[in-house]
Amino acid sequence: MTFAHPHTRAAAATRPVELVIFDCDGVLVDTERLAVRLQVALGAELGWPLTAEDVVDRFIGRSKESIVGQIAEQLGAGTAALWWSLLIQRHRDAVDLGLDPVDGLPEAIAALTLPTCVASSGPHEKMRHTLGRTGLYDHFAGRIFSASEVPRGKPAPDLFLHAARRMGVDPEACVVVEDSGPGVAAARAAGMRSFGYAGGPTPAARLEGPGTVVFDDMRRLPELLAGR
Repeated sequence: MTFAHPHTRAAAATRPVELVIFDCDGVLVDTERLAVRLQVALGAELGWPLTAEDVVDRFIGRSKESIVGQIAEQLGAGTAALWWSLLIQRHRDAVDLGLDPVDGLPEAIAALTLPTCVASSGPHEKMRHTLGRTGLYDHFAGRIFSASEVPRGKPAPDLFLHAARRMGVDPEACVVVEDSGPGVAAARAAGMRSFGYAGGPTPAARLEGPGTVVFDDMRRLPELLAGR
């Protein structure tokens, strides 16, 4: 992985914020706990027993290719394809039964005056579904980017750099709001500051690191951004 040069990180720390890049799952929509439960159940069903902690370590924040690749190494390509197919269907069914924005997120969005966009490991179809079910899609429409658009998913910086380019903002003027270890690592690799949301299944300690402010109440995001 190519990390940002120390001088780049220092420059970013002093640049005014021009763009807030949001992850989707676990930051905008409260799907990560659901995903963990589904992955644990599928592991038990298909022959790879996993704890919730295992799922957080291995899967949360990562792209489809990374997740399917790990499953294929354990169970073979055929079972990995079945696993992913079942996951997509069960996730969609569960979302249709009811999905909420992350607690405090609507208030935070309403208070923000900075430009925003979304950059997620998930595919566009999934984001249209989850953001649509929570009433958030129209707010971000036209400014939603997926790891399917870049060569490498998180923790590589490709997705966040792609989002910054598409939005016409220098990486040093971007901040990322993430809830996973791979996500904050990707922000650091891109030379961007980050806010690690610890209100989900990922422990706060896995979000800590250079250039990252860890917080657990999404309502605090506007004041935290103002403090940057």
